[in-house]
Amino acid sequence: GAPLAGWVLGVKFFGMKGWQGLFIIEAIPAIIFAFILVRWMADSPKEAQWLEEDERQWLITQFEEENARKKSTKDYTIWQALSDKEVIKLCLTYFLWITGFWGFGYWMPTVLKSTSNWSNLAVGWMIVIPMMLSLFFMLWIGHRSSVTGEKRWHGAIGTFIAAVGLLCGTMSNHPIWAFFFLCVTAIGIYAPFGVWWSYPTNFLSGPAAAGAIGMINSFGNIGGFVGPYITGYLKNLTGSFTLGWIYLAGSLIVSGLLMLTMRRDVDLERS
Repeated sequence: GAPLAGWVLGVKFFGMKGWQGLFIIEAIPAIIFAFILVRWMADSPKEAQWLEEDERQWLITQFEEENARKKSTKDYTIWQALSDKEVIKLCLTYFLWITGFWGFGYWMPTVLKSTSNWSNLAVGWMIVIPMMLSLFFMLWIGHRSSVTGEKRWHGAIGTFIAAVGLLCGTMSNHPIWAFFFLCVTAIGIYAPFGVWWSYPTNFLSGPAAAGAIGMINSFGNIGGFVGPYITGYLKNLTGSFTLGWIYLAGSLIVSGLLMLTMRRDVDLERS
């Protein structure tokens, strides 16, 4: 998507600026796929037509046993879940992480272009590299967490790596080094997705899990506005991205520290 976005930025559609046309063009597939998902996505293994009968029954059994273990630990109602201190901590953690995530993601092409003087198309192609590296690292983190049963450090380490990448990036004006630290930041900032949504579902199930996940995600959406906005504000205020990058790094560090304080439910999964 990044190379296509780089090309679109240089094209004017009906008198609109490149970024305005980009927003409209990128929204169209999302709207189309929303209708496709509503039509074809299954709500449970029972409705998954692509599964064989034995696969379907195995998933149903695993799901029911997992829910029974969670309820034996503590059976939450949806309102208890929304007021639970651990859920509130998850909301704050996700807000801070996504503040850094979208603050970096939104301004990354601009920073790369300003330090390299590359064209929009070239920047778009170069961004493919950190995104591909991020994909592999995120999958590796998720796999390793599943093998070891450890979740907190597997989530937090990515935010710390991303913070280091941002802070080092503020000290480099050379395009190659700037690009290298952008790659480091991208790898780290995507990594927690490999384990993140297993945190709330470790101790919540059913309507309680659905409500808590919705609230956590809502706080993340707020962070998705705050991060880019404050970074842009600090850029206008100081004339550089240095202070904005430091702010995002601080947000990621605090997010990682909060991940390390989360409850440990490893024994619940292994029992």
